[in-house]
Amino acid sequence: MARKKIVKRRGYRTHGWGSQKKHRGGGSRGGRGRGGVLDQKKVWLLKRGEKLGKRGFKSLKQRGLKPSGNAINLRDVEKLAGNKKEINLLDYGYERVLGSGEIKKPLKVKAKHFSARTKDKIKKVKGEVINV
Repeated sequence: MARKKIVKRRGYRTHGWGSQKKHRGGGSRGGRGRGGVLDQKKVWLLKRGEKLGKRGFKSLKQRGLKPSGNAINLRDVEKLAGNKKEINLLDYGYERVLGSGEIKKPLKVKAKHFSARTKDKIKKVKGEVINV
């Protein structure tokens, strides 16, 4: 019978791991991966210079759930237009038109987005809605 090639630490009972309790399984690890970094592994985390957890508030715009861009109400569109019959709101830095207020004269309004109420109100006074 051939002799075994692996003879390291044979007969040493703990194989160099100190107490028998150590090096048994995943339980001696204090959790798998980054588990336990809020408690027993906090020093390990700090030594590595890592940050943990989320902080602060992210708005709907930042999370991409609300369309970005400035909005203007319909009542302000008429004031902004003055005597003009056509207005491009992108030139003034507005992307969306909301339906609050009334409009009395027919206008050609250019913008990226219009609410449904806005479209109805503009068309009611024989105006025109142009999506840019």
